[in-house]
Amino acid sequence: MTVHFVGSGPGAADLLTLRAVTMLREARVVLYAGTYLDQEVLSHCAAGVELIDTQHLDLDEITAHLVDAHRRGLDTVRLCSGDPSLYSALTEQTRRLDAAGVPWDVTPGVPAYAAAAATLGAELTVPELAQTVVLTRTQARSTAMPATEALAKVAGLRASLVLHLAITRIRVLADELSAEYGVDCPAAVVAFASRPNQLVLRGTLADIADKVEEAGLKHTAVVLVGRALGIREQSQVACSHLYDPARDRAR
Repeated sequence: MTVHFVGSGPGAADLLTLRAVTMLREARVVLYAGTYLDQEVLSHCAAGVELIDTQHLDLDEITAHLVDAHRRGLDTVRLCSGDPSLYSALTEQTRRLDAAGVPWDVTPGVPAYAAAAATLGAELTVPELAQTVVLTRTQARSTAMPATEALAKVAGLRASLVLHLAITRIRVLADELSAEYGVDCPAAVVAFASRPNQLVLRGTLADIADKVEEAGLKHTAVVLVGRALGIREQSQVACSHLYDPARDRAR
């Protein structure tokens, strides 16, 4: 039997892909992280499914459940918050499954940054302003960051920046980013994107930390920084070459 790593999206049960819903309905065992998952997502599971909350389990314990389900001949879903390609520990888990001879596959999900941008009504790539999006995190009490990916170096691109797992260090980060982006650069925080308790904070690098601390945010939030976030407030906005009338005339 196969272990299916399935992106559960940002939280809302109706943002799962059709494939993800099908896999949940057919799975006999489902492992999920209760800390980050909206319980409504589990409503897609079949009656009698074996549900395992992994929030207090380490990777070896999680792997043991996956291997056990495989040996019992049960298809299993390992639900990942957001998309499995970002901060999901997919590499660590699949290496263990490979060693145990357990087949696996991956189904993508709506990433948290995309849900946050949708909530803000923002395009992160605006012609002649920002054509690069950087998805990254910072280090506090977590795995060390590669030296080549220090925030100061990343900020030097002045691209649209999305910070995961960084909300508790927002004041330090805002100060550090201001050196490259400027204190007036638009910034936003979206917590619990797509869920009933969603919270959106808008500001600049000068005041976003104050707003976050006032709201008491501690986790499950995405920080977005960049000039693209404030583009609708500008009267003159460059248009994409793809939709430029001059492009048709030049043909």
